[in-house]
Amino acid sequence: MSSLSLYDTLTRTTSEFVPLKKGEVGIYLCGATVQAPPHIGHVRSGVNFDILRRWLTKSGYNVTFIRNVTDIDDKILHKAVHEEAPWWAVAMKYERAFTDAYAALNVLPPTYEPRATGHVTQMIELMQLLIEKGVAYAPGNGDVYLEVRKLSSYLTLSRQKLDDLQPAADADETYKKDPRDFALWKAAKPGDPSWPTPWGPGRPGWHLECSAMAHQYLGEAFDIHGGGLDLIFPHHENEIAQSEAAGYAFAKRWLHNAWVTASGEKMSKSLGNSLQVHELLKTVRGIELRWYLGSAHYRSMLEFSHEALAESATAFRRIEGFLHRSVEILGVQPIPVISQTFTDAMNDDLAVPTALASISESLRLGNTAITASDKAVIATSANEICGALEVLGCDPFDPAFATSGSSDDMTAALDGTIKLALEQRAAARERKDFAASDAIRDGLAALGITIEDTAQGPRWSITGNGSK
Repeated sequence: MSSLSLYDTLTRTTSEFVPLKKGEVGIYLCGATVQAPPHIGHVRSGVNFDILRRWLTKSGYNVTFIRNVTDIDDKILHKAVHEEAPWWAVAMKYERAFTDAYAALNVLPPTYEPRATGHVTQMIELMQLLIEKGVAYAPGNGDVYLEVRKLSSYLTLSRQKLDDLQPAADADETYKKDPRDFALWKAAKPGDPSWPTPWGPGRPGWHLECSAMAHQYLGEAFDIHGGGLDLIFPHHENEIAQSEAAGYAFAKRWLHNAWVTASGEKMSKSLGNSLQVHELLKTVRGIELRWYLGSAHYRSMLEFSHEALAESATAFRRIEGFLHRSVEILGVQPIPVISQTFTDAMNDDLAVPTALASISESLRLGNTAITASDKAVIATSANEICGALEVLGCDPFDPAFATSGSSDDMTAALDGTIKLALEQRAAARERKDFAASDAIRDGLAALGITIEDTAQGPRWSITGNGSK
């Protein structure tokens, strides 16, 4: 049986994954800066690393999964001014929006979800240690900086040259020994939130937060640190710098997911092309949006379009339709089974596109078996598909998808309405009123709904959108 291999951004190689402690895996994922509603570029990271977590769990590991919340930041303070609300209220509002989006897409809750503001004590302790080691300094104005020229391993992740870098634009350069030194702590400004420290009141720098929280929950060394490609520099580079300067081994392996793009550009609010999750969930179900976001390899760019999303949802509904059909024929729900082809694909750096090909083959065999009334093959195909979907977080029998959002409410209402029409059609056929039966069928067809009469009864599908 193949063993799990994962790509490492630090080494630029794919190698066998061997945890620091047998049977245990520690993962730290950089979570949201909660200053706006989540768009699909944000939650793709959540979906990708949720698939990793599920596969590690399925492979027998006990996974400790940390995803932080950055709830104090320049962007949050700026948003609070525009919304005329307290900064903490803005942070909480958008943290809840992220929580709702993750739940709608069946992203498992993290083992722990620490907030930056809850770990200022640990940040102060880390800064004190760095100052004592002579790699950080407090110039007297309330700021604290890391002196990057004292770090021989700085920029090993992004592989840049220090002299080629622009000055770190996180504080006034006046007090820096080198413009590229970055802020661990920022002195308080009038009206801004602050916490007391030995060097004066202020608030944490972005990078310091994650080093302190990773150390608090995962220790001095852990297996995997994850995040989006845009975090490699400066955020992850600076996390490594301050953590290793403190004497911590920090992350053994670095995984980064690629972006969701629109017209070739990274999806972000600054480009004006962000697509918020709650808006997309008005057009597709959560399970369909997750299927779309998880279908590309995590290291590949995902070019978004509404047409591509609709096509992906259609493909998923065909799979879902087969599973429901299997239940009708066999009288039981599938028992999740992981096939060898799916295992080999997932062990190859989470090669989801290859894994999807194995699902497509099982679907083909299953549909052929339905035509041939071969219940054994139907069961095998359904079990393997269900096992794969469970890992991908898209199992339609998962209770997580039982709660109805707006899209699900519409689907349920449509399903109920069509079933009522089919019952009327069946009654018409029973009394041999074929004109009425044909009128119902033709009326549904005019709405784009096709009726198929099967041995298990009539089934309906939206033309081009797969069976229900």
